[in-house]
Amino acid sequence: MKNIVVLISGNGSNLQAIIDACEQKRIHGTIRAVFSNKADAFGLERARAAGIPPHALSASQFASREAFDRELMHEIDAYAPDVVVLAGYMRILSAEFVQHYQGKLLNIHPSLLPKYPGLNTHRQALENGDAEHGTSVHFVTEELDGGPVILQARVPVFDGDDEDDITARVQAQEHAIYPLVVGWFLDGRLKMQDNHAWLDDIPLPPAGYAAEE
Repeated sequence: MKNIVVLISGNGSNLQAIIDACEQKRIHGTIRAVFSNKADAFGLERARAAGIPPHALSASQFASREAFDRELMHEIDAYAPDVVVLAGYMRILSAEFVQHYQGKLLNIHPSLLPKYPGLNTHRQALENGDAEHGTSVHFVTEELDGGPVILQARVPVFDGDDEDDITARVQAQEHAIYPLVVGWFLDGRLKMQDNHAWLDDIPLPPAGYAAEE
């Protein structure tokens, strides 16, 4: 069985979607550990409830981002991960960390990348009057939210929507597509090669699988 390690910072709803998919055998792998940079993250409670070892590391204990990430790598590697999944992990990763897990580090970002990297994506979509918004699963590279996109899901933005409306709509799609992509990776169907995402030995277009051309 393949090993999954998940990194979170908050509620952990995408973590829960992956836990459920593993239990339902939609993902052929096991979550070996969950790590958070916030000791009070509710996602750690989700891990405990599922019998998954929870770990919290505080940045205040370390002299630098690099020192924090080196300790995090050391603790993650004890679980021999086949994939490292960022599920609402809100720390910027050091270059050393990204390089260490290159090709097996996945993230989900709440926008249709390359649109709106970084924070406050739902607010930006509203302020710009976007008719649609969405979420992207991508491989992680040293460029913030800039790695090759694997799969996107689009949602409509309606008149009168607020950030909570859009958040709920986007998260419903995230909970569907993130477990799917993790499953593809662990089944050997998905890989990163030459800074592109490949599925079933076919390079994916810039907006990922099943993108509108």
